[in-house]
Amino acid sequence: MRKSGYLILLLTIIMLAGCGHGKHQHPGKQIFYYNEAAGLVNLDPAFSRDLPHIWVCNQLYNSLVKLDNRLHIHPSIAKSWTLSPDGKTYTFLLRSDVYFHDDPVFHGKPRKVTAEDFVYSFKRLVNPKTASPGAWVFDLVADSSRGKEFRALNDSMLQIKLKKAFPPFLGILAMKYCSVIPKEAVEFYGADFRKHPVGTGPFFLKKWVENVRLVLQKNPNYFEKDKQGHRLPYLDAVSVSFLRDKTTAFLEFTKGNLDFISGIAPAYRDEILTRTGQLRSRYRKSIYMLKAPYLNTEYLAMLVDTSLQKVKESPLRLKAVRQAINYGFDRVKMIKFLRNGIGIPGQKGMIPAGLPSYDSLADYGYSYNPAKARRLLHDAGFGPQHPVPPITLNTTSDYLDLCKYVQSQLGDLGMDVHINVLPEASMREMKANAKLNFFRASWIADYPSAENYLSLFYSKNFAPDGPNYTHFSNALFDRYYVQSFSINDENKRKAMYRKMDSLVMEQAPVAVLYYDQALRFVQKKVHGMTLNPINMLNLETVKIDTEGQ
Repeated sequence: MRKSGYLILLLTIIMLAGCGHGKHQHPGKQIFYYNEAAGLVNLDPAFSRDLPHIWVCNQLYNSLVKLDNRLHIHPSIAKSWTLSPDGKTYTFLLRSDVYFHDDPVFHGKPRKVTAEDFVYSFKRLVNPKTASPGAWVFDLVADSSRGKEFRALNDSMLQIKLKKAFPPFLGILAMKYCSVIPKEAVEFYGADFRKHPVGTGPFFLKKWVENVRLVLQKNPNYFEKDKQGHRLPYLDAVSVSFLRDKTTAFLEFTKGNLDFISGIAPAYRDEILTRTGQLRSRYRKSIYMLKAPYLNTEYLAMLVDTSLQKVKESPLRLKAVRQAINYGFDRVKMIKFLRNGIGIPGQKGMIPAGLPSYDSLADYGYSYNPAKARRLLHDAGFGPQHPVPPITLNTTSDYLDLCKYVQSQLGDLGMDVHINVLPEASMREMKANAKLNFFRASWIADYPSAENYLSLFYSKNFAPDGPNYTHFSNALFDRYYVQSFSINDENKRKAMYRKMDSLVMEQAPVAVLYYDQALRFVQKKVHGMTLNPINMLNLETVKIDTEGQ
């Protein structure tokens, strides 16, 4: 965009920001408005693989357990549970006051949730005919002659048996994939269940015109209550629009026609945030900002499998060179100048801020130390007379600015780094098949456990069958990784995770760039909006000040 066009847009935004909240068409009603630029195609929880679908499914469905804003596990439809001494058998006691949404398929009769509904929902999820991308969540559930070991002991008791102990399993059950759904509705609607969802959540589907608007209405029979005993949710409805252009959505937000926006686009990042990541003063009267760690580690990955010819010929086969790269760029300045202060410099391990195992005081990791980087290169036999051979850093266009920054800083050390920009699909295929020596990557948690990040370095997880894209292999790490499954004490398991994280950092198959942060901009009339490390949209306890509507 030319400067004059940018200034016109900027002035327009500023004027709109002062116009106050838009007037909605339902005075006195608490209706929460938000936009989903990515669109929606399916309201079946078995297909809730990305944030847009997870957010809507979180309003429609419930699972056995749920996570709070600190990722602690709490009861949901399961009011309590026990774990066998060997860590392999979970027995859940269900609430007796949970009902599915009213739906014609129930012929006007209330339909209570039972343990058999969970057995059906879970078996449907893993059934190949369902073709759910979430079937993997039950890979560790034991198999019997009748299939996976999900058992309804009676209407209110559910039992799940695992092949082996896996402490993160309880957190996996909080995923929307694991939501309970009724067999009658799935069989009645068939393929159309995707647009006729029947769940137990705080809202039910009222209307959905695809790519235009989706409306959820308050579930009057929702089982959750607040501390004062009032039935949740407080909102009367949720209205979702599907504006594809994020700048247009931002303009609608500044006019008060949207109640919140999540994240930030480059087009309006400098308009709303200062260089240090603070909300600009002209917006502070009408909106507020929420910021929290997000379970996403952004990093540079280095292929270290010396059985591969391309690694044998690369200077990245040397630990000293990998460590020099880690010391060779300033993460603090990178966050300040390239991301407006959004993100936490990646100066510790792979485990991101937001997880209990993250340690901001850890004695491992890397900070900017060019002198130490030069010493490491010198000790590896490199210097002005014998420079490090050229290295190619592969990235997609979205991260070109960050990679150019790293390129410049490593250039100051005498390292010749070339940047290769690849299409996203090519990048994904090439890193999975060990075709790239050096590339930008990220890992967003599948479930809230440090184990999920450490699995990237387990030798039996080599890509493409697993997530170990660097082909890191270390016998001691593998032993620690397997041992962690049998540690039921949370503090001891946390200590083991940190020990593993430290070992990875010392070997340096990755250079952590930053730990991401989630951002939300919220109208001041909205109360009770929260933010958490998995960026879940929880609307159960949100209220809207309706005065003036």
